[in-house]
Formats: sequence, structure tokens, C-alpha cells
Amino acid sequence: PRLADVPPAPDAAHRGPPPDQAPHAARPLAAGVTGERPAPDHAAQSPVPGRAPGRTEERDEERDEERRRVEERDERLDAPGREGAGCCVEVRGLTKSYGSVTAVDDLTWSARTGAITTVLGPNGAGKTTTISCLLGLLHPDAGQVCVLGVDPWSADADHRARVGIMLQDGGLPNTVGAHRLLPHLARLYAHPRDPDELIARLGIAGFARTPVRRLSGGQRQRVALAAALVGRPELAFLDEPTAGLDPHARRQTWDLLRELRDEGVSLVVTTHSFEEAQRLADDVVIVSAGRVVAAGPLAQVAGERGLEETYFALTAAPETS
Repeated sequence: PRLADVPPAPDAAHRGPPPDQAPHAARPLAAGVTGERPAPDHAAQSPVPGRAPGRTEERDEERDEERRRVEERDERLDAPGREGAGCCVEVRGLTKSYGSVTAVDDLTWSARTGAITTVLGPNGAGKTTTISCLLGLLHPDAGQVCVLGVDPWSADADHRARVGIMLQDGGLPNTVGAHRLLPHLARLYAHPRDPDELIARLGIAGFARTPVRRLSGGQRQRVALAAALVGRPELAFLDEPTAGLDPHARRQTWDLLRELRDEGVSLVVTTHSFEEAQRLADDVVIVSAGRVVAAGPLAQVAGERGLEETYFALTAAPETS
């Protein structure tokens, strides 16, 4: 069975969404920035010129805490004998064009089993096209994609039941509320999650009986996320899962996704939020102009410059004279 918010693959004569925006000139693969920043000298009493001493120490402590958290995650993921040491998603030399526009150009990256992999990139970078190929909605022009050991283009219903999907345009039915939709979806799976549990965890109870067409953007996002998770997937593709959410709902969602990761669920999250990537990611993939420009563990990709500065350095559009 396939989640209701995912449209069926169109026939061969009409496959594919409208083309991504024309990409910038292709950029060569760039390795993640490495290096350790020096530990802050908490014993120093003299303030840094031009900076508030208290705020400086607070930022240093936050960065140290983030570094420790990333190192602990890497140790957990790389533990000997851990089942999650393999890959649940593999993309090798993926190329997809729409007419004269090359949306994805020899793209290669992978996602580790039992980890959260965040995919960052500008609009038109090829993220949506790549995810569509991984879902079996598009067929690559060249290269290979593998999801849970299977080519998604020829995957059967059993494989699709193992994969959860949350898209920005999720195709949720407009006339029903979550209180009817989620139990209906749960009945399509052999071992679903409790819909009431998801309704409570994602703060849906207050609008569970409201038809989808009357929900705000953030409320609709929460229902779409619940629909992606109700089948108890082994792997879930989540497209900007917290877009439009208020701070409380965003924190609830992050907590739930981390719990799923700790249970062994693999998550591939596309996002434009650096905060979301830093709070969730075990691994980061940065895509620009249809190519991977950086990929690896969060600490390696971010380096001492930080994820935001690294991202802008790698994805900046070339200057025109």
C-alpha cells in the first residue's frame, strides 16, 4: 500500500514534474571543511574588544555543547556491529534532464541506516528531482538509485509500505479531518502506529476534526507528517517537515524525529533551515546546481566556520561581468 498523500506514478508518456529552475554552472565536488576550533579560554578575564564578554562565553559554550553532541552521535552510529552501519539510500551518478535543462548532474550521495540525513540546497538545485527518483516517481536518465536495497522504479507494494513520504504538496484529502484520515491510513498497514498517539505527539488534537481545507499551513504540515509516519516506516523522506510551524510545534516535531531515529528509523530530511539541520542531522548533504558540493557528518561539513557560512560559500552563484 502507498500513503494517501503520495500521488500514483504517472504513465510513461507523462512522467515528471515541471522542470527545476535552470541551474547555475556546475561546480566541482568540494570536501567538507575539517579542523578543530580551539577550546575557549574561560579563565581569561579581559573581554574581547567590541564583543560582550557574557555573550561571547555563552556562544562558546553552545558551540562546545553542539560539538560534544555531534561526537556522541558519530560514536553511536559507528559502533562496531551496529546494524545501522550500512546505507538505506544510495545515489550513484544520478542524472536527470528536462529538455535542455539538466536538473541533476552526476549526483552521488548516500544516507546511513538509522541516521538522520539532511539535504540542503537552493531552490532549483535538484533536490525535488532527486527525491522523486528515490520514490520511484521519476526514472533516471543515467546513474542508479537504491532504497532499502531495491530499485524504487520497479519496487513492489511491500517495499513501498516500508517507506514513509511527506511532500510539500502532499495531496491530503481536503474534506476530512485527521481524526478520520489517520485511522483510515493506519488500516492499510500491517503494523501501524497508533493514530491517537501521533495526534497527541504532534499537537493535532485541537484541530483533528477540522477538514484539511480549513487548516493553516502549519497545521496541514503536522497532519502530513503524521500520515507519513502512521505506517511505521523503516525509512521516511520528509520535505521541510517544520515549515510554517510555530516554535513549540517545531520543537515537538524535532523531539519526535530524534526519538524515531533512536528507535532505528532512517530519516532523509530536506530543509532550508540551518537550525533544523544542526539540531537534527547526523549527516549533511549540500546540493548546488544539480551536484553535491559537500557531504558527510555534520561536524565535518560545518567545520569551524559553521554550517551556515560553509553553505553560502559552496552555493554562491557565480559573479557575472
